[in-house]
Amino acid sequence: MYRSGSIEFEALRGVDMEISAGEYVAVIGPSGSGKSTLMNILGCLDVPTEGSYRLGGEDVSTMSEASLAQVRNRRIGFVFQQFNLLPSLPAWRNVELPLMYAGVTKAQRRERAARALERVGLGDRLENRPGELSGGQQQRVAVARALVTEPDIILADEPTGNLDSGSTEAVLALLDELHAHGRTIVLITHEHEVAERAGRNLTIRDGLITADEPVLAGGGR
Repeated sequence: MYRSGSIEFEALRGVDMEISAGEYVAVIGPSGSGKSTLMNILGCLDVPTEGSYRLGGEDVSTMSEASLAQVRNRRIGFVFQQFNLLPSLPAWRNVELPLMYAGVTKAQRRERAARALERVGLGDRLENRPGELSGGQQQRVAVARALVTEPDIILADEPTGNLDSGSTEAVLALLDELHAHGRTIVLITHEHEVAERAGRNLTIRDGLITADEPVLAGGGR
């Protein structure tokens, strides 16, 4: 429930869903359908005004902000359409940021950031700043940042929205690989061809889940 002045409106209505560990799920719908609100709740960035949300059996709906921050840092990796990289920092410093909040030592942060960048094919770009990288490379830095804490879940909100077709394929192939290694992936998109990479599609419209279907071909490739 959101309030704008004296007007209240429901961004999500009666959503009842379950995502199992290791699934690759795409949430698809047009702008204003409630996709981002759903992602914010799944990612513990917002809490529902009614009902409950359980993450790994733990009810996070009533947690304090400090506890929610710990859950986000420990269990969830975020990838956003806009990359959200700090332009003044080299790639490895951008990737290490979640580890700083987790209290990891500087030497360990550098080592783990380098390992995460190597994992996404950017082991030779540790010192490059975002402005020295292509859009696809910047998104891979963002994926490395999401991976560096070894989270249970990767939440990707329109991760290919600003990319050309070649970079889109590279990022989706990386998500495929992460899923193949057991990572839970939740992908928010409005593009059906992107959603088809998942194993299951949830369609949302006007705050309602209108379809919950397995992808018959190409899911989790």
